[in-house]
Amino acid sequence: MRDDRFDLPLRIVVADPFPGLDLALQKGASGKATLVPPAASSPEGLAFELEVTVDGALPDGRPRLLGPYVQGPPQARFVYICVGQGGGGAVGRMKAPLPGLDWALIEGLPAGGRLEGRVAGRNARGGPALATVPILPPGWRPAKS
Repeated sequence: MRDDRFDLPLRIVVADPFPGLDLALQKGASGKATLVPPAASSPEGLAFELEVTVDGALPDGRPRLLGPYVQGPPQARFVYICVGQGGGGAVGRMKAPLPGLDWALIEGLPAGGRLEGRVAGRNARGGPALATVPILPPGWRPAKS
């Protein structure tokens, strides 16, 4: 079992977000949460930057992820991206899964690097993506900048 403990920088990009809706990263548990706006926006989407703490390994050997952005049971961690209308009207939340973060990706990350995952901002019918949104292919990878 590994006993490494360190912060892992991540970027989650919401590609093609639904127009007119605000997106924010949830920091903390429901009821005590704060909302963190996107760190950047571009024609490709909205980018959220965060750090998760890697604290050793789970019994199955995968990294154990912790921190104020991390939600869910240890084997199925995720982060929430809140979807709302201007003025605070809530529409729902996206759950961006973290289990695809593995030791090979983490150990291959260059010093000062960040891993990036992309999720779709719209569902198959063109509406806002809500509930669990998978990390788009090719999955988590080192960010370009």
